[in-house]
Amino acid sequence: MAFFETLYQELIGFLGIGQLIEMYQTGNYKALLTLNGIFSVISPVIPFLLLLEIVRALVYKKFKIEDYKMPFLIFVINRFISRFISIAAVAFCIGVLEKYALIGTTLKWYWFIYGYVVWEFSHFIYHYFGHKVRLFWCLHSTHHAPQTMNLSVTYAHFFLEAPYADVIRTSICILLGVNPPLLFIIMFIDGTWGSFIHVGENLIKDGRLGFLNRIVLTPSHHRVHHAKNPLYMDTNFCNLLNIWDKVFGTFQQEKKDMVIEYGISREMNPGNFWDVYFGELYCLWKDIRKAPGIKSKLLYIVMPPGWSHTGDHKTAKLVKQAFLQQEQH
Repeated sequence: MAFFETLYQELIGFLGIGQLIEMYQTGNYKALLTLNGIFSVISPVIPFLLLLEIVRALVYKKFKIEDYKMPFLIFVINRFISRFISIAAVAFCIGVLEKYALIGTTLKWYWFIYGYVVWEFSHFIYHYFGHKVRLFWCLHSTHHAPQTMNLSVTYAHFFLEAPYADVIRTSICILLGVNPPLLFIIMFIDGTWGSFIHVGENLIKDGRLGFLNRIVLTPSHHRVHHAKNPLYMDTNFCNLLNIWDKVFGTFQQEKKDMVIEYGISREMNPGNFWDVYFGELYCLWKDIRKAPGIKSKLLYIVMPPGWSHTGDHKTAKLVKQAFLQQEQH
């Protein structure tokens, strides 16, 4: 019985309907008038869309178990090994850094705008490092390993990525004055949108979302981010507001005449958990072992993926430059 109770609780947690069930059982719906109550209504949206995406794929005979198997396996394993690590990391950063905040903010609309711009900057920094620092890429690559795009991809992360991401994002936001209540509201909104932009073509074929494509980061932009096409590599690091991608020159629109190729550039087996989860760490270890001298070994850790001590670099920047030069000829 304990097993089925645990399974039930995990299912309720995944669907995000625990608080809604509690309200139904108690008959107390006043919680819907609170911020937490509103969040409880929004939380099931992404799991519902994921189920709808799967059902629609089944109806149109486009469902492939391999498109969803690995993200779900990773989600289940992460639930056992990293359940509270990220929460602890956020709480630690707030406790240590809040007293050093440069300014003070409140739950006013103008501070919300300020906080969101700061949060998006902190997300850009974390995400940029995740692609430009080899060690961080080893953690982030699990998320890029799937070779199709669907809502289950949002659950495919190495268990240490969320803690290091939240340390960077929370530290920047707290130091720049985004107070914890405001930060938690922004994190919830951004997390919900960040999940939604992984929606696949089975549910939304054109991810541009009409006029929204000119205002915010849409599923189309995030499909570009997950692509291994040379033109698309290391672009669209933001989550909702595209301001910082435009500031730092990493913004890229989806081209209608270019078919997106998902996945990572190295040869890998997307159906092998060990390759998806630990493959990049293993490749880094092999490069460090064969590198001559301490300096080269350390550089493999901090330089971008594709850097080589031999000078035969194959970084995303060089691959893109070669592609653009070829396009001009």
